[in-house]
Amino acid sequence: MKRLLIAPLCGLSLVALCAAAEAVSQTKPGGILKPATVADVKAPPVTPTKVAPPVSRSIRHAHRLNAAEVRVALANRAATLQPAAPGFVNAVQVYPFADGTLYQVYTAPERVTDIALQPGEALISVAAGDTVRWVIGDTTSGSGSDKRTHILIKPFSAGLSTNLVITSDRRTYHLSLASTSGTAMVALSWTYPRDALIALKRAEEERAKAVPVASGISPDQLHFDYAITGDRPAWRPLRAFDDGRETFIEFPASIAVGEAPPLFLVDAKGRAQLVNYRLQGRFYVVDRLFDAAELRLGLKHQEVVRIERAPANGRKGKWS
Repeated sequence: MKRLLIAPLCGLSLVALCAAAEAVSQTKPGGILKPATVADVKAPPVTPTKVAPPVSRSIRHAHRLNAAEVRVALANRAATLQPAAPGFVNAVQVYPFADGTLYQVYTAPERVTDIALQPGEALISVAAGDTVRWVIGDTTSGSGSDKRTHILIKPFSAGLSTNLVITSDRRTYHLSLASTSGTAMVALSWTYPRDALIALKRAEEERAKAVPVASGISPDQLHFDYAITGDRPAWRPLRAFDDGRETFIEFPASIAVGEAPPLFLVDAKGRAQLVNYRLQGRFYVVDRLFDAAELRLGLKHQEVVRIERAPANGRKGKWS
């Protein structure tokens, strides 16, 4: 019997070993067996298997926002004011202040960002969502009416975010903080359009007070023979007079902050009708003379003050 020569088939599978045995049993003409080699062994075909793609972590951990959360997120996004190139004065971002606005602030590790309040504005409190990974302090500059509060913030690392609420004796600031690897805002402050409008209005009121109620009037043309009777509300006129052409009704200073009563002319039969007049400072100016008029305010419990001009015979009216 001839010895079979089998090449080492270490590491081959059972299927490969069977294929090798079949190769050994084949002979060439002449009866000489052909030794089997690894090259003669063909691996069985591999059927491809479909493997499911890996599930994204963001998908696995995604949070389905309910309707209320969506509304909050949209409101916050719409209310957020980002830094804008026209708003920079040198390296300071100057935001226009408005109640309810969320101001975005970018910070970086090893950088201090200065948040400056309005001169003369006193700090009450500072609250942050994350006080562990953020350094937050405050200081002041200047003195007297120019004294200014500064809130200083610095993150410990990049990729952080939190919010900051600053309350003062004038207003409340809402800020959104984010830290980057190296870009940080040096400082930010605000302009105050509402304060500017209030200051402008006050200046106009002061100018209006300086303007005379009437011009070109001689003292001897003024007639003060008016009687004021009736109820005594806070807006009760102090006096009434005319210059022969116009009638002036002077009120106390509180008329500027309270409700002003309308003026009615009253005829001899007691019928009342509204009359045109203008408010100048704390005076009603009526572009005519009248014998009797009434100031009325209220519905169910109406307050009525009557103004009567003395007859032309020179009789002085009663002051009650």
